[in-house]
Amino acid sequence: MNEQSRPDTFTEVTAVFERYPQPIREKLWELRELIFKTAASTPGVGEIVETLKWGQPSYLTVKPKSGTTIRLDAHNVNQGQIGLYVHCQTSLIATFRQRYPHLTTEGSRAIVLDAHAPLPTAALRDCIQLALTYHRGKQK
Repeated sequence: MNEQSRPDTFTEVTAVFERYPQPIREKLWELRELIFKTAASTPGVGEIVETLKWGQPSYLTVKPKSGTTIRLDAHNVNQGQIGLYVHCQTSLIATFRQRYPHLTTEGSRAIVLDAHAPLPTAALRDCIQLALTYHRGKQK
């Protein structure tokens, strides 16, 4: 994760990330960067807004509202885990499980990742793309 992909100013999101130990913090920044890069390279996904929802850094599509909100946070600090969360009433986690059985998931809301291991970038990119286009897929 390079420093250039971090915001220039201190934000509420920065405050959340910075309160965690280094390995968790770095993986959260890396996931954040992957969300923005995936959004930029996915046709039909417009502007991404970064905000806090339920105290978690959250990323949502605004124009067009093509997807569901993606949230990032530590999942279990003591075990060095982070989570990529989606709305629990979507079918996304079931789809992720089907496509990527090697990913660790929790219920219908989270992909759980080891902050000490390399991110499974290709799988996560696809999962992020599915979340960012979730509403578009439902309209077909």
